[in-house]
Amino acid sequence: MINTRRNTLLTQIRQAEITYHRKPGSVQLLAVSKTKTAQAIAFAYQAGQRHFGENYCQEAIKKQQELGAYDITWHFIGPIQSNKTKALAMHFSWIHSVDSFKIAKRLSDQRPSTLPPLNICLQVNISSEPSKSGITLNELPQLCLLVSKLPNIKLCGVMAVPMPEDDFDLQRQPYKILYDAVAKLGNPNLDTYSFGMSGDLNAAIAEGATIVRIGTALFGARE
Repeated sequence: MINTRRNTLLTQIRQAEITYHRKPGSVQLLAVSKTKTAQAIAFAYQAGQRHFGENYCQEAIKKQQELGAYDITWHFIGPIQSNKTKALAMHFSWIHSVDSFKIAKRLSDQRPSTLPPLNICLQVNISSEPSKSGITLNELPQLCLLVSKLPNIKLCGVMAVPMPEDDFDLQRQPYKILYDAVAKLGNPNLDTYSFGMSGDLNAAIAEGATIVRIGTALFGARE
């Protein structure tokens, strides 16, 4: 089942790339595996999936230990607590949800020198929702400047989780605003846009997503 669902998703992603004049293969599928078992992740891996996103640090590390034989690239996409930065810096290749200089500096200081630089994205609260993490659009230029100077991490781009919308044009708007804001910074290293989930996949790809984060449409309903 996971194999079939993954193929369907990849077909949808490739079709959206064509429709919105994106370079073929420029959008990567990130499998959101929070609450999923190590066995489910193994099935997805056997279907060809290599990048997995987790929201909870301890749960993710347990799965990493169980799946140590698999060549998986692990992404952390959940809210970051200061007391978890050391574990995150040690166990992940990507962190999508950095929302302060303090967190970025802790990740930089705690990244083991034996590992390559930690890839990070800055989370922008593009819909200004009080319940969501993330910096404001106005804070983005200054934070990019500060974070890009830190050693042991590589600032790659931005992540956003806009307010849910059913209308396609309304789905596109926040992504366009954020994409344009990043483009205005003129930094060629900022080329990662972690945008889009099952409900707004096409809108995100239309507005520049390079990583789409998909859970339910790949693994089935949440357990």
